[in-house]
Order: sequence, then structure tokens, then C-alpha cells
Amino acid sequence: MAGPVDFSTVQKNILQSDALHQYILETTVYPREHELLKGLREKTNKEHQLALMGVPPEEGQLLSIILKLINAKKTIEVGVFTGYSLLATALALPKDGKITAIDIDRSAYEIGLPFIKEAGVEHKIDFIESPALPILDKLIEEIKEDQLFDFAFVDADKPNYAEYHERLLKLVRVGGMIAYDNTLWLGTVAVPEDPSLHPILKEGRAPLVKLNKFLAADPRIDSSLVSIGDGLTICRRRY
Repeated sequence: MAGPVDFSTVQKNILQSDALHQYILETTVYPREHELLKGLREKTNKEHQLALMGVPPEEGQLLSIILKLINAKKTIEVGVFTGYSLLATALALPKDGKITAIDIDRSAYEIGLPFIKEAGVEHKIDFIESPALPILDKLIEEIKEDQLFDFAFVDADKPNYAEYHERLLKLVRVGGMIAYDNTLWLGTVAVPEDPSLHPILKEGRAPLVKLNKFLAADPRIDSSLVSIGDGLTICRRRY
């Protein structure tokens, strides 16, 4: 029987070079990281045993640039955890920007909420504590063409990524973006299936391998799998 994974020893760095990763952080990421994002990241690392689940700062920086490039005003986030990506998004959006944030468990979000409040961006966020699929289905029923989202970020249960994709293509406008986190899954997607792989990793590997293959061939999107953090697939809705 597989034992627990010591996540404190796992490097969420697909570069597999600590020196190069540290260079990137110290040269281009940390100098520009908002002080409240830094505070949230440090608090998560200190207080949450699954801190590895948080979006790394270099990825948060990339998401922020994407949001500004597409002039996003309305976004949706599936999977919030302590809210690093959520705060990065809220800081990147204009004053009248809005985020629909969905997570099955509010307790982790409470760690990030004081930082969100201090940043003065809580008014931009509609947090919904719920499994995501029923909320997405409800939004599809209610949303009008001029209310579609500009951007979606998914960092939730990996077996449902394909289900999220189909729904988000109905909720994100043509020309809008969808980003899927963890699509390299600690490198396991590139090696043969290992029976001894820890159940946590095994649960996510198969659906992500399937998703990556599907997204690469999906004619409805343009896509790029970026080797940042644990892998980030960026999609643009074509039609």
C-alpha cells in the first residue's frame, strides 16, 4: 500500500534545474511580485500541508500578463485553493473587473482572504463554494452572448478537466482564453504508466494524458502547452 507523499520534498519545477529555476525567480519574478501575493504565498507554504497545490509565482506572473494583453474584465476560476492565482487575477483586472471563483471547499480560501481584502479587490470576486460542474451548467443556461467570460483558469480535480473544457467553451467568448494548470503532472505524462505510482499522482495522470492529446487536436481552439510550474496549457477559443 502506498504511503503518504511528502510534498515538502517535491519541486514543482518542470525545468528540473534548481539553479535555473532560482535564476528565473530572482531575476524576473520576485522583483515584480506584489507584496500581498508574496505574503499569501509565504503564509500558504507555512500553514497548509498541501502548499504545493498553489500556483507558483512565475505562473501567476504569466497569467497576469495574459489577462492584461487580452484586456480581460470578466473571468472565471475553477479551483481556488488559498487564492494566489485569484489574487493575481484580481490585481490584473481593471477596477470594474469581475471574477466568478468556484471551489468545493472554502477553508483554504479563508487563508488568502485577508490578503485579498488588504489589496482592496474583494469586491471583484464572487466566491461560490460548490462542486464546479453544477455551477457551470447553471451559468450555461443563464448566460447571454454579451455576458460571456474573457478568461477562464482551471486548477481543480484533474479527472473532470475534459468536462470543464466542454462547458467553458460555451462560457468563454470567441477570442477568449482558457488556461489549464498542472498539465505536465510532475512529468508523469511523459513516461509509461507506473503501477507503483502513488494513487494521488495516478489519479491525475491518465485524464491529463488524454486531455493533452485531445486539446492538441481540438479544432475549436488554438493551444500551447507551456513548461512553466507543473505545466500550463493555454487555449484561445477560435469559434
